[in-house]
Order: sequence, then C-alpha cells, then structure tokens
Amino acid sequence: MSNQVIINNAVKKYGDFTALKGVSLNIKEGEFFTLLGPSGCGKTTLLRMIAGFNSIEGGEFFFGEKLINSVPAHKRDIGMVFQNYAIFPHLNVKDNVAYGLRARKMPEEAIENKVHEALELVQISHLADRKPNELSGGQQQRVALARAFVIEPSVLLMDEPLSNLDAKLRVQMRTVIKKLQKRLGITTIYVTHDQEEALAISDRIAVMKDGNIMQVGTPAEIYAKPQNPFVAGFIGISNFIDCNVVSDNRVDINGELSVDIPLKKEYRGKAILSARPEQLFFSKEGLPGKILFSTFLGDFVEYEVRLDNGQTLTINEYTKDNSAVYENGENVFISFDPARVSVYEAESQEVLSL
Repeated sequence: MSNQVIINNAVKKYGDFTALKGVSLNIKEGEFFTLLGPSGCGKTTLLRMIAGFNSIEGGEFFFGEKLINSVPAHKRDIGMVFQNYAIFPHLNVKDNVAYGLRARKMPEEAIENKVHEALELVQISHLADRKPNELSGGQQQRVALARAFVIEPSVLLMDEPLSNLDAKLRVQMRTVIKKLQKRLGITTIYVTHDQEEALAISDRIAVMKDGNIMQVGTPAEIYAKPQNPFVAGFIGISNFIDCNVVSDNRVDINGELSVDIPLKKEYRGKAILSARPEQLFFSKEGLPGKILFSTFLGDFVEYEVRLDNGQTLTINEYTKDNSAVYENGENVFISFDPARVSVYEAESQEVLSL
C-alpha cells in the first residue's frame, strides 16, 4: 500500500553549512513527485533524509500518519533506485531482483512468481539468467527498477536514475518508469536536474534552489506560470525584459510599448517581464528590434532578436503558421499576449501577474 509523505520544516546542516532551510512538502498517496533543481540545491540531501540515509537536524517526516524520523532505513518500507544502479555484479538478473524478497524471508515459490512478474513488467524476462556485465545500461536500469518495486514498497525513491544513459535511451526509460508507476500506483519521489525529464514524467514538481523550495506545481503550472524569475529561467527558456509598472495593471517597456497586464496587487516601480520564446511573436507594431540570427529547426524557426534598447530575445515561430523566414539584419516589431506572460518585482522578485 502506498503512503502519503509529509515533510514539515526539514533542516539539514553540514557543519556551518545549511543544506536544507526549513523545507515543507505534502506528497500525495500514489503521486509521481519530482525534486528538480541544479547541483547543490539540496534535492538529493532531502531524498536521503526521506530514505533514512541522512540525519535530520530539524523538522518532521511522516509516512501517512507515522513519524519516521527515528525509524532506521531498513524499516521504512521504501524501494530505492540509484544513479549507478547498485545491482550486485556476482548475482544474475533474477537473483538481483529476488534479493529484497529473500531478505524478507518470503517463501521461494512466492519469490519465483513475483520475480517473474517483475521481469515481465520491465520486459527483460528473457535476460533472467544473465549477469550484470552481460547487460546494456538500459537493461541494468530495468533490473534496478524491478528490484525496487518487486518488494511492493509504500514509497519508491529514485535518485537521478537515468543520468548515466544516452539521450535516446533516457527518453525511452522515462516512459517505462512513468507507465510502471501509474500501473503500480506507488508513491514515487524522483530526483533530477533535467527540466525536460521532470516536465515529461511528473504529476507535480518542486523546484529547489539553495536549500529552499521555489515553487511546487504541476508541469503545466510550473512552465506557464513560474512564481519567480529563477523558476522561469530554470524551466525551459525565458526572455527577461526590463519594464516599469506605471499605474494599475499598466506596464511600460522602454517607452516603446505600453500594455495592460492583470496584476494581483497594487505596485508602482521597476519590474521584470518574463516571456517564453513561443509567447513572443512578430507584429506590425510593438518593441522595435533587428534579426541577429535565425535557426531552422523543422517545426519552428528560432530567431535571436536584438531590441533597440540592447536586450536580446529568443523567439520561436512555428512553420505551420508562417512559411517565410526573416533575413538576418531585418527590422521587426515584437509583441505578446499580456495574459500569457509573467511580471515580477525587480527587487524582491515576487510575482505580480495573476
């Protein structure tokens, strides 16, 4: 049975360095939840605290209603998939997968059935008698997955499980993992620094920076409505344009474009407008600029445009909408849909837009 995972004000310190600064999360039962952020942000530290591998300097960790702070790792009923697979080189595939079941003293007949089912699920039953050194990276990762979920843990933890695979295999394996997780319904907490991977695989994402949670939301929420410039810049590509809020909902950009953007509170002063490359478009009037460079990428053309104020923007124009390609050096005007962009206070970086 899967568990809800609740973390209240988690703190982790290494000497004078605070790796986690009061992190709180509520991960739903059966959810695929991803901890996403750059190296050193605290995501693996948090995962290891959930697993029981790291000490806890502050805060509370619950599986369901059970406080697990003092519960040893081997009694937390977790499955773990590591970056380096951590499968036993001296055991064949089926004995690797059976290891956790034997540690639980399950009868051999039941073990054989469960191992067979697990290998069928990850589609490597034909490799049951092979040793790890006879397997590809993707096959080894499937063994690690089967070993983790065959014990039917209440929580499955994955630490950068695809980072050692090539790009094509990563895409294939993330689909395997997502389908398996949905089929089995195990609460899964997944660590990655790969934004595309997180967007593709997650029910919800927590974006982390410097030991803090910057935003929690669905992939669509995180991408379309980032709550601060860090999230906007870390997830995908964002253009940041200096602007001023001059009156209620009125945003002025360099005195060249003035638009109404719905804001959630009264504010006057310097601000930052954030827009994805696909949220900008060429128009008959707007922000004046010049095409610096264009790259044809099949479905769309990516343009690098320098505004008259010196700022450089990236714009994607889809070929299904316009077959013509602008020439380098061509003068253009840039515009956007005010309802789709984000606006932040320049100093506090608090989100202003709805």
